[in-house]
Amino acid sequence: MNLIKLNATDSTNDFLKELARKTDLPDETVVVAHDQTKGRGQMGNAWQSVAGESLTFSMFKSFDNILAEQQFMVSMAVSIAIAEVMDSLFLPDVSIKWPNDILSENKKIGGVLIENVIGGSWIKNSIIGIGLNINETSFVNLEHASSLKLQMGKTFALERVLKKVAIKIFEELRGLQSQYISQLKEKYENNLFRRNEVSDFETKYGIPFKGIIKGVSDLGELLMAPVNEPIQKYQMKQVKLIY
Repeated sequence: MNLIKLNATDSTNDFLKELARKTDLPDETVVVAHDQTKGRGQMGNAWQSVAGESLTFSMFKSFDNILAEQQFMVSMAVSIAIAEVMDSLFLPDVSIKWPNDILSENKKIGGVLIENVIGGSWIKNSIIGIGLNINETSFVNLEHASSLKLQMGKTFALERVLKKVAIKIFEELRGLQSQYISQLKEKYENNLFRRNEVSDFETKYGIPFKGIIKGVSDLGELLMAPVNEPIQKYQMKQVKLIY
């Protein structure tokens, strides 16, 4: 693992993308920032972090065996790896909220933003941005946010958590093969937040309804059955889980 430490940057993903554009970047490079000022989450949302109390880092991984149409495999592998590390740290009730938020007792402790470079029918490489709330104790206007410290009642060493998470993610990504998608999906779905429970949802137009999460498609769509209706497929911007 090639580790690059930054004091401050707008975005570790953007820094790593620019570095990959300018240089022959070694596989399995990690860029970590003490202070990330303009972190990005899914769907253009901002990722809030506190300098010296959060982990904000990005990882570069090359591939030669993952089809472009199966790029959700990368997201599943990363989510599973982080969840397993959180389990190993004894965080309570760890789960994955579709597509790749990491929760502990229904509180969000981590988020993932993956940007894939496609060449023909294959993924060439991925830049995986990760934000983990480690030692923060206050979250303004974020009722569902928490941290490892709040969940466990103790302070964590940032570098120790970073090393455990990065090693586990690269381990999972090295083993990816397009033909293994069914096994990976089963593992992901077993960790899926509110799977097989009646839950509240909202359409992109703000219309509320109830449904039951059943799993995900090979393309990463949410498989969910509105109450008294057959299972349907939803993409990220089409539906929101209310919890």
